Amino acid sequence: MSDWSPSQHELDRRRVRSRLRTRSAAIATAMTVGVFVAIGFAVTQSPGWETVKENFLSWPDAKASFPDIRDAIWLNIKMFLIAEAFILVIAMLIAMARVSRSPWLMPLRVTAVVYTDVVRGIPTILLVYLFAFGMPALQLQGLSNSPFFWATAALIVSYSAYVAEVFRSGIESVHPSQWSSAQALGLSRGQALRHVIVPQAVRRVVPPLLNDFVSLQKDTALASAAGVFEAVATARDYTLYNFNFTPYLVVAGFFIAMTVPLARLCDWLTARMRRRELAGAL
Repeated sequence: MSDWSPSQHELDRRRVRSRLRTRSAAIATAMTVGVFVAIGFAVTQSPGWETVKENFLSWPDAKASFPDIRDAIWLNIKMFLIAEAFILVIAMLIAMARVSRSPWLMPLRVTAVVYTDVVRGIPTILLVYLFAFGMPALQLQGLSNSPFFWATAALIVSYSAYVAEVFRSGIESVHPSQWSSAQALGLSRGQALRHVIVPQAVRRVVPPLLNDFVSLQKDTALASAAGVFEAVATARDYTLYNFNFTPYLVVAGFFIAMTVPLARLCDWLTARMRRRELAGAL
């Protein structure tokens, strides 16, 4: 049996499709470059460009502030990693309390509803202020009065409410037949939730979870409002002493370098899930 080879007509179609793709890519590239060149020209020709360049794009100030900001950014990363671990656990417990049906757990369910509604209604920056300045005033025994500790706690409280709703939406998106199948196998509701429903729900909500953690990574900068000497506070300190705002752009570059990979991972996971759903529908 001879190997199959495409006909001349099929080869012609492939060449046409290739030319069309090349043409589309060339047009898209030209339009993109043209737009950015036009924007760059408009900005650089504006009357205040020289002042902006001196105050925000000073290479000597960028080099001078870079080492301190590089060292301080690790505090943001540490805060993010600590908060993320606690948020995942607390948010899952809140979500499971909200979907519980036992009358014995009604107090927990009401508490979870009130918690998510109230916390999501308070801006994160206000929670940082309330925790960092209010909690130490209570003089709680056995707890640190460190601004870093309470700023991190504020981020945990704030984001656990949002992530709990993400988990809850994932749990409620699992088809009811999964509950019925688990019960038919003799599992209790709690066992079904733990062994059947939650694993499926978590897989479904990975992309929105990553989006929340991209936001969390950026919001660690709010700790500077509580006196935590992280990257933004370091840049602000340099600015106050040298009257130049370039360090803020250096900090922005660090945050971009941290968040863009997570954003691209989120896009890739979303596209992967969409391909799986389309394949399953065929």
